[in-house]
Amino acid sequence: MAWAPDYITLAQLKSPRLDMDPMDTSEDAELATHVTAASRAVDDWCHRQFGKVDTSEARYYEGVWDVRLCTYVHEIDDLYSATGLAVVNSTGAAVTGSTLWPRNALLKGMVHTQLRCSAPCITVTSSFWGWSAVPAPAVEATLIQASRLAKRKASPFGVAGSPSQGSELRLLARLDPDVVTTLGRQWRREVWAR
Repeated sequence: MAWAPDYITLAQLKSPRLDMDPMDTSEDAELATHVTAASRAVDDWCHRQFGKVDTSEARYYEGVWDVRLCTYVHEIDDLYSATGLAVVNSTGAAVTGSTLWPRNALLKGMVHTQLRCSAPCITVTSSFWGWSAVPAPAVEATLIQASRLAKRKASPFGVAGSPSQGSELRLLARLDPDVVTTLGRQWRREVWAR
């Protein structure tokens, strides 16, 4: 898996979601666009992506002093393992006593999003940025949104149904409400001005 991948496959979208023959490839290019667009819509809503890096990367962070904790708190990119984690300060010296938070994130199927330590500016090197696997709610949300995008061609002016039969429905120009419900607050990362 790469950084910011598509969260579903064409096969998952075509059958049973769209009730299409998996062997029919006539619309695959268009459906692939819907899959990618829906995956990025999930990223945008969640303020994070659910892929992972394939090699070790160094990332730089500035912390905020927390008076209550008496330590610097660094909002870091999603991290799914502490294995081989290297933390150094601005002079290149190893930082000892750093703690990843939330502490029990991995046990709950989540990731670490904070690192607490004594240094105000740090470089964190890891091969485990991102998520080890795409969580089920992100997959389901992508399926819902991609299905909606695929069906959109049947309502080119944003209106579905029939006004004469009283079943007219205006399509919303925002993320599908079921996607928002599926992802909830648990999968959405709060974004603060940095």
